[in-house]
Amino acid sequence: MKTWILLLTAGIACSMASDTAEDTEETETGPPDSAGLYTDADSCKGRCHERYNREDECHCNTKCEKHRNCCEDYHVHCSKDGRLKDTASRPAHSSEEFSSSHSSITNEELLSISEQLYKSDVNRARKSDISINPQHLSSSAETRAKEDHAPEPLYTYVNEKLFSKPTYASFIRLLDNYQRMTGRGEAVSAEERKEQENFLREVMKTELMKTLYSFLHKKKRYSTQEEFVSDLDKMWFGLYSRGNSEGDSSGFEHVFSGEVKKGKVSGFHNWIRFYLLEKQGLVDYYGHNYDGPWTSYPDVLGMQFSWDGYVKEVGSAFIGCSPEFEFGLYTLCFIARPGKMCRLSLGGHQLGIQTYTWTKSTYGNDRKYIATAYVTSS
Repeated sequence: MKTWILLLTAGIACSMASDTAEDTEETETGPPDSAGLYTDADSCKGRCHERYNREDECHCNTKCEKHRNCCEDYHVHCSKDGRLKDTASRPAHSSEEFSSSHSSITNEELLSISEQLYKSDVNRARKSDISINPQHLSSSAETRAKEDHAPEPLYTYVNEKLFSKPTYASFIRLLDNYQRMTGRGEAVSAEERKEQENFLREVMKTELMKTLYSFLHKKKRYSTQEEFVSDLDKMWFGLYSRGNSEGDSSGFEHVFSGEVKKGKVSGFHNWIRFYLLEKQGLVDYYGHNYDGPWTSYPDVLGMQFSWDGYVKEVGSAFIGCSPEFEFGLYTLCFIARPGKMCRLSLGGHQLGIQTYTWTKSTYGNDRKYIATAYVTSS
């Protein structure tokens, strides 16, 4: 089995100077020999405890956790043991502490519930449904060079009958609802609002999301399924300002559809979105820096690509999972370990999900929106 390490990179999602974690680079998976993948401006490698400079894209001093503007690899290079603390924490979208033994979510429970969600993903692709051609395994230097080392597309075959399944179909209808450039406000039409509601309705019909709700209900996070769905709607589809315009972004847009900020691809962690754009000739696959240990789907791939000319230096994605699987795992980790590494288990293989909360605005009773979520190694 391949060794997993935590890599944090310069190109994964948000690459711009900011004083908030939601605009720093995202963490990605990488092969064991690619520890130098990221650039210094976006990494804490060799920068631990340096003086604060607002021109830096992210920070590595002892106050960065408080201000939520640490580089994504801060805990790898600057903490005592290179790992995040695994203590259960209060949800990012609630002011309640959830400190009792009945309501806290333990690390063991996360491993267990993630295996349950993995097994209940009956809509995921089978081996015969997808064929990919990863081609070139990029070195650290090659990744930084942002050059195309893969002459062929990533996907050689996808059984598009998958896309007729209700959760896939409702998910795909959401992807063209967004302005990819940050700083351009989103105008949500009545039709697009119905598409959001339909997606939530379809995923909640699945055993996977019912299992997730049952778990969160037992942990006293939600009293009813209606309350859960309402919160999903707000935390994922609620609009906030990532650029200079009010309501120009949302968790769903960032994570699943993708954005462009300051000339770089931001977010964009979904295999279906990638496949559809690659089929149209709008995405150019450059190569990969990690291929997960799974022999079936969902798998995990760390890759580099350009989107209509805008480069994503390293981006991680589940390959072949259903929309509800990815949506459910990210939701679980955002609720259980907001802003921290969330360690899960899928088919006996451990991995991590990193989430960040949006701190500039809230909804409801001081609840937080999702800034980003992505798969990494654990």
